[in-house]
Amino acid sequence: MNVSGLSFSSGELRDLAVAWAALGVAFAIFFAGGGRRAVDSILGGGVVAPVLLSLLTAGAGFLVHELAHKVVAVRFGQIAEFRADYGMLFLAVASSLAGFIFAAPGAVYHRGRLTSREHGLIALAGPAVNVGLAVLFLPVFVVGTILSSEFIALVGSRGLMINLFLAAFNMVPFGPLDGKTVLGWSKPVFVGFFVPALLLTVGAFLLGFGF
Repeated sequence: MNVSGLSFSSGELRDLAVAWAALGVAFAIFFAGGGRRAVDSILGGGVVAPVLLSLLTAGAGFLVHELAHKVVAVRFGQIAEFRADYGMLFLAVASSLAGFIFAAPGAVYHRGRLTSREHGLIALAGPAVNVGLAVLFLPVFVVGTILSSEFIALVGSRGLMINLFLAAFNMVPFGPLDGKTVLGWSKPVFVGFFVPALLLTVGAFLLGFGF
């Protein structure tokens, strides 16, 4: 499959779909409180709304983050493809049942020769797109509030909070996270992105977004 110059194999499309669905289920359980209470709450109130809410917020945030890495990698002449980590997806669902969540749905793998700057820009693309998504979710929250639609307002609120968190968390300069690659390329770029992202995340949390 080819979309706007991006090529997706059938295996990649399958992995994207499975990761999105698994994250939707995991975060629906997590936001409902985890465990038996979450299952009873979701089944009692209907499965569609909480899962759809998670697909539109957490699921979209994670997958668009990964696709951003792919887009920039391809722009730099790389062969890039998303691969789901089925073990980690299972862990995401299992941990949500335990009342917490650990989500690492997979990664975009690419090969080809790159400069330090290109590596840094590929890494930065994911968190940058999450900030962009957070900005887009803000008017959704406003519209939901004006219309007194609890679901639309929660989509906007939760989408904003989750995407800001993903941007800040992925910029932590540790292990396989994007921040380590960005810091290795440019300290000014790292500080200029990470500090505002962290402050925005804390601010949004203190204002009650995401709940």
